[in-house]
Amino acid sequence: MLTLKRLASKGVDAYEMIRQNVLSSRVIGTDETGVKVNGKRHWFWTWQNDRASYIVASDNRGTTTINKNMSGISKEAVLVHDCWKAHFQTPVGSHQLCTAHLERETKYLEERYKVDWPVRFRAMLIKAHKLKKQLVPSHYYYPNQLRSDLENELECLLQEPLDPRHKEMVSFQKRITKYRDHVFTFLYHPDVPADNNGSERAIRNVKVKQKISGQFKILSAAENFAILRSIIDTAIKNNQNVVGALSAIAAYKRSSASFFLQLLRFSLSCDT
Repeated sequence: MLTLKRLASKGVDAYEMIRQNVLSSRVIGTDETGVKVNGKRHWFWTWQNDRASYIVASDNRGTTTINKNMSGISKEAVLVHDCWKAHFQTPVGSHQLCTAHLERETKYLEERYKVDWPVRFRAMLIKAHKLKKQLVPSHYYYPNQLRSDLENELECLLQEPLDPRHKEMVSFQKRITKYRDHVFTFLYHPDVPADNNGSERAIRNVKVKQKISGQFKILSAAENFAILRSIIDTAIKNNQNVVGALSAIAAYKRSSASFFLQLLRFSLSCDT
């Protein structure tokens, strides 16, 4: 543990560089997952883009963690996430709901209530995915009839009366009605994905570790893990050798920038 603590302490400069890169990104994915620290509920959060993964351990699943770590986030950014309410408090330009989550929810609702409303909702999302594949960059900024048709279809589904006995489906419809403007954001921006799979991948390793070791004994150990995992994931995204990156961090002295930090700085300075 002492070795990991020393390595993590040498990685804080790279960790902050990763955070700054994510803060300035045009498209940011975010997610959070529960973890045990000494038997108590905690969370790992991530904010990530195509070049960097910033991972945080926290005892809070609300806006306190967002405000602490995302101060200075780009107000022009599109934030891609599931429908966790805290994410909507992040001061960004727009949001994209993870359509993979919505598809799973509608599949459950179909099996739960044996009606076709969730089937039609999921079919609408599938059509949107197909349209995304057909669009070229110049198409996003001009009127598009197929996109308009999908938005009209969504509005009809949200206006359709549902059986009040189907409480979970009614709740789903109300939630999507509230966040209707964030269902098809990915059809207006070429770099915005329809799902949040990148963020789920960024914190999947946390669940693997939890299955093996069960929990972290102290919060500082979880924080060290977050620092090192952020560096590892970012190295992978920038086609860097993980062992080499960690070795460079271990040899890092603030008085002389390491090769890893120089390379990371170059990689992260590229347009994301």
